Amino acid sequence: MKLLHYLKYFLFHLIGLTALAALLAGGSWISAGLAFILALYIVGDAISGDDTSTPTLVWGGLLTFQLWLALPLLAAIVLASVWSVCDADVLHLGARLGALTGYDLLAARATTTPLHHLSGVLLTGLMIGMVGTITGHELTHRTWDPVSMLVGRCLLAFSFDTVFSIEHVYGHHRYVSTEQDPATAPRGRNVYWHVLVSTVRGNLSAWEIEVRRLQRQGHSVWSPYNAVIRGHLLSAVLVALAWLAGGPLVAGYFVLCALFGKALLEVVNYMEHYGMVRDPATPVQPRHSWNTNRRLSSWTMFNLTRHSHHHAQGEVPYQDLKPYPDAPMMIGGYLTTIVVALIPPLWHRLMTPKVLAWDRQYASSAERVLAERANRASGMAAFRQCQARTTVR
Repeated sequence: MKLLHYLKYFLFHLIGLTALAALLAGGSWISAGLAFILALYIVGDAISGDDTSTPTLVWGGLLTFQLWLALPLLAAIVLASVWSVCDADVLHLGARLGALTGYDLLAARATTTPLHHLSGVLLTGLMIGMVGTITGHELTHRTWDPVSMLVGRCLLAFSFDTVFSIEHVYGHHRYVSTEQDPATAPRGRNVYWHVLVSTVRGNLSAWEIEVRRLQRQGHSVWSPYNAVIRGHLLSAVLVALAWLAGGPLVAGYFVLCALFGKALLEVVNYMEHYGMVRDPATPVQPRHSWNTNRRLSSWTMFNLTRHSHHHAQGEVPYQDLKPYPDAPMMIGGYLTTIVVALIPPLWHRLMTPKVLAWDRQYASSAERVLAERANRASGMAAFRQCQARTTVR
């Protein structure tokens, strides 16, 4: 049975390979692949229940290797996606795979409609978020391992977000659930506004953190030692490669995929900490993050779902994170909660009662003061009063 706890994390790679096959098959297969993956997560999380197992896994090297495999997998997915909108048969990919499989990839690509190419942007962006950002997040927390840090930053380059490895580790984890944290969405904020605000503030925060580091080490800000500059240059190289493959339109297609992947990260930030408040004088605790233990999300996202433990102890590897079933819980699994977040009226209808319940059940006395101030600013105080009147009647 212990072997199953290692094998379950390879489901992550099967999801990625499914997306890769759909992009190469072209035509309606691209849209079908997107629909299948979305349905798999939403329905799978709904019917598979929670995973609260806490096995002790000792093959750490294998578990790390699983993470490193994300880089060639994501590179293959993005290559297939870029190839799908090219006129030329880049790297003779279609001819070679057609000869190997007997399936005419070039003919299928020629029949792909703009609607299916839009599905390609969404599917590729989803994979950049899942295969790239989720794994890059885990790897760039391993600041003691230069190989993992390098692989993680390369993965984050696909979403133009290598600065995540700076701001998230040294900024977000320090200031989470306070007004100083760009990634924590205050009560009442619209998710689409949060994507923009968090992106801008996160980049500014990463720059400030990196400048301070360089000054401590005696290096110039405008030098090869600047990780922010190196990271953005790495992303620029990816855009240049897409341009070489098919010109400006293909480069623009890749940029759309990358930006969608980046937007997904900010949506995830939004739902992981929405409405949370924390007294800056107190340490981060499991109650300061929304958690979920949905089985499929946990198995295919390297336990990102166990976010409460991750923020309480950011250095703990994914396989050792605990489920914390008593932590505040999200609406559902990750993709389900993302879909709800993208519909602001539905999000606020479902989350406002959960946030107010958090005030009662989890907040310290100092945090209740912060929460009351946030409620008045967001309109939640009026909602609570209306709810109380309805209950009395």
